[in-house]
Amino acid sequence: MGPVDCHCHLAAPEFQEDVEDVLEEAKQAKVLALIVVAEHSGEFERIIQLSERYPGFVFSCLGVHPVQRFPTGHERSVTLKDLDEALPLIELHKDFLLAIGEVGLDFTPRFASTDEQKEEQRQVLIRQIQLAKQLHLPLNVHSRSAGRPTINLLKEQGAERVLLHAFDGKPSVAMEGVKAGYFFSIPPSIIRSEQVRNEPKNIFIAAEYIAKIKGIPLEEVIDVTTQNAMKLFPKLKNFLEK
Repeated sequence: MGPVDCHCHLAAPEFQEDVEDVLEEAKQAKVLALIVVAEHSGEFERIIQLSERYPGFVFSCLGVHPVQRFPTGHERSVTLKDLDEALPLIELHKDFLLAIGEVGLDFTPRFASTDEQKEEQRQVLIRQIQLAKQLHLPLNVHSRSAGRPTINLLKEQGAERVLLHAFDGKPSVAMEGVKAGYFFSIPPSIIRSEQVRNEPKNIFIAAEYIAKIKGIPLEEVIDVTTQNAMKLFPKLKNFLEK
């Protein structure tokens, strides 16, 4: 059984020209499945199209990221208006979703320098947590410079099935998430690499590093993390076990 990439951005602009090659390379590397997340509503249709073209290999997550990026390169903190524009599209595609994501908090000062911006991010996340609960879907969560606030809010809102992506908080804070039953994904950026992009095939970089740290075979890391992915994403398990 191959690994599952639980968090990739194949709808991002840098993949527009060669996404077919990226997918083929992931297949050749024996990646089992790709869980593709969105950052804003402009990526939703692209993600759904990829999941329709690659059924059983590409799985969709739709959500609104705490930092909104634009083709001009401009970036800003998310607003409730961004979420309101996205919700009808999430509702339209809800039956095809594996999870709600990418959602979360990002309190990096250049994005959220005021209490008002941080509070609006919290409100956007709260509404998406409640949406995930209504749809019985997990959450794919971003938490840059906001590890403790993110975990505290998830717990306060009763989120139960959570993947925290590239968590950068303190180990003691991470353990609060572990106690709540949350999962954590570890990207290739855990080590220095000559890889230009975080392509799905590169999840082996992270798996190999984990195996080295823990002193266990790479195959064991792949097996355990894949089993964890299927625990967190029941729809993925149901599909792969057919």
